[in-house]
Amino acid sequence: MIGSKDNNLKIELKKLIVEECDKDIEPNDIKDDEILFGSSSSLELDSMDALQISMALHKKYGVDTNDSKKLRKIMESINTLADYVQPE
Repeated sequence: MIGSKDNNLKIELKKLIVEECDKDIEPNDIKDDEILFGSSSSLELDSMDALQISMALHKKYGVDTNDSKKLRKIMESINTLADYVQPE
């Protein structure tokens, strides 16, 4: 996958998450392989955050993320999200 190798894209995605979810954290403090959702996540993102991120991804990158099961896999980490946005 290409996206997880694109540092600029990963920074954009981190900024998008911080802005859309109104988190008080610096985007660069989010690790690329950090779990984004669930009890083990330091970001404490929830289903409402997932919806906001999904809409922002659609608006900015034109990607469709309507399937909730697929969305969970896509948004597992910054790396998985980047690979979905930029697969090749």
